[in-house]
Amino acid sequence: MAANAIDPNETTAARRQRGERITAELSGDPNPALLETLDRDFPFLANAVTSYAVGEILARTVLDVRTRQLALVAAFAALGLGDFIKIHGGYALNAGVPEEELKEIVYLTTIPAGFPRAIQASQAVAELLASRRAV
Repeated sequence: MAANAIDPNETTAARRQRGERITAELSGDPNPALLETLDRDFPFLANAVTSYAVGEILARTVLDVRTRQLALVAAFAALGLGDFIKIHGGYALNAGVPEEELKEIVYLTTIPAGFPRAIQASQAVAELLASRRAV
């Protein structure tokens, strides 16, 4: 089996369990409220996110955690998805990414996505940083 390949015989439950473990590690919270709410209200979606997006994709090791999270922040910034910038920006900070690197992603957003998306990203990053300072 190729490096980082998921065993095709592995159960969805095993992938979900791995996804839950990874989410807890990334967030620093053993029971992230966002996933609990998603699981309660939209269980099929929660399962897909946890078992596939996290349990398979984020479980890969070709990129380290900090690089993967910065890449996700950049993608979400280009798409204008502030809530996801906050989630994955928080994961990036938890993985040791300095605030300056998150801010650099905002500046880079001007190239592929333009100033309006960079401004949206700057607001999301500013809110994330303010919320972490308030704790």
